[in-house]
Amino acid sequence: MREAALRVEPRDEDEVAPAPPAPVRPRVAADSPKSLRTRARILDAAMRLLAEVGYAQANNGIVAEAAGLTRGAMLYHFPTREALVEAAIAYIQAQRARLFQAAAAAAPGGADRTDHAIDSYWRLLREPAFVAFAELECAARTDPMVRERLAPAQDAFDRAQVGEGLFNLVQAGDGPRFQASRDLARFMLEGLSRARLADDADGRTERLLAVVKRAARMLNRKGSGADLWPEG
Repeated sequence: MREAALRVEPRDEDEVAPAPPAPVRPRVAADSPKSLRTRARILDAAMRLLAEVGYAQANNGIVAEAAGLTRGAMLYHFPTREALVEAAIAYIQAQRARLFQAAAAAAPGGADRTDHAIDSYWRLLREPAFVAFAELECAARTDPMVRERLAPAQDAFDRAQVGEGLFNLVQAGDGPRFQASRDLARFMLEGLSRARLADDADGRTERLLAVVKRAARMLNRKGSGADLWPEG
């Protein structure tokens, strides 16, 4: 009787709650040769779609279709758009660096390589990697996720490629004047590449490129003010 009196029946609030389920982690594709090839195919498709149709349209489903993959296969490699964007930025950045280094390696000998540097960068700006990166920069203006992930790539490219690479292409000196020469060429060309010249586009582009070359030579102390817009 005494034992029965001491026994207390458990109340609902005293019952032990079941352990919460473990959080579901996105599956990460193994780095097998086949997996790496598939990832490269996805990222190449993403880069080209960014250049062709823009950031808003280049979602995971469209990229999967362009890469010839099912949605399930796409989710295996990139479960979210954020994961795809982050990997695409690194892939595009590597492609830009490779193209830039190839252009620098092809620079002719001699003391003045300004014209070659400007022509080379102008051609690069129309490559899919550069067009895709410019599209991401436009998206970053209003998309915090893109802006956060793109910023390190922008900084790295500004220092390593356009800073040192264009320095080697132009063979200019060091200091604010010569930096201004490189910045003038870079930002004029980048702005021109994003412009839409409706009337006499080829002629206006050719004249602008000629002026950029003359201005760069002037800042590099290889020309006079009269050379900027010669009469005739």
